[in-house]
Amino acid sequence: MKPIKIIGDSLSDIPKDLVVKYNISILPLTIRFGDEEYKDGIDLNPTQFFEKLKISSETPSTSQVPPHDFLVEIETALKNGYEVIVINGSSGVSGTHQSALMAKMQLDSDDVTVVDTQALSYACGMIVVEAARMAQTGKSKKEILDRIENMKNRADHLFSVETLEYLKRGGRLSAAKAAIGTILNVKPILTIADGKVENLDKVRGSKKIIPRMIELAKERGIRKGCEIIGLAAGDNMEVLQILKEEIIREFEPKELVTTNIGCTIGTHTGPDLLALFYLKG
Repeated sequence: MKPIKIIGDSLSDIPKDLVVKYNISILPLTIRFGDEEYKDGIDLNPTQFFEKLKISSETPSTSQVPPHDFLVEIETALKNGYEVIVINGSSGVSGTHQSALMAKMQLDSDDVTVVDTQALSYACGMIVVEAARMAQTGKSKKEILDRIENMKNRADHLFSVETLEYLKRGGRLSAAKAAIGTILNVKPILTIADGKVENLDKVRGSKKIIPRMIELAKERGIRKGCEIIGLAAGDNMEVLQILKEEIIREFEPKELVTTNIGCTIGTHTGPDLLALFYLKG
């Protein structure tokens, strides 16, 4: 049986220590501020990105990983004797998955499998990490793909933003709705449904975000002693610590991972995003 190489993309927001530990290849999306281009997590880390975002008069944009980047990475792995599983962030918000499929078609190899998680940030990342962990312990491709499918079907996202400004800038929210939300101090709680961002709930005021997120997680199927929970934040790590303490107290997960929201997702959410990822059931 050939060893298995796991390739992901920077939509997964996997902490660097886990990327190294499990020998995961992460291909970066591109961030643009005007004429300046940066590779997510390589040329610009989250701290640098959020500092730039706060002071820039330009609205940043993002672009997918190009097919050529996947082609080179996959070809290298195949030449080194690996089977390859490419695990992408949701095709509902990025063309990166399509790029990976194009690379696979060009290579025309049965040793390459491409997966659309329909998830974002560490909801995608936990799937990538689990697949890489299984690959390191010698699990078969079928075992890994079965586990990926199980996690895809159970992965859930709950996240909120402090300000609606970045959603407005990125065209995700009308100026009128953003203005009303600011006046009323409304904080949206969002999720991912069928691979796309959807409104789920809202609260009045920042202090109600964490309690409501915990309530929603319980309603949507999180269990005490669950196998894994991921937490993420932008430039608001002190709030993340509060969420972490509440999550440990409420759910006592077997594994808890905290991470930074990367530059790509941060482009559309702003610096004050707070997110909770877990597997239902």
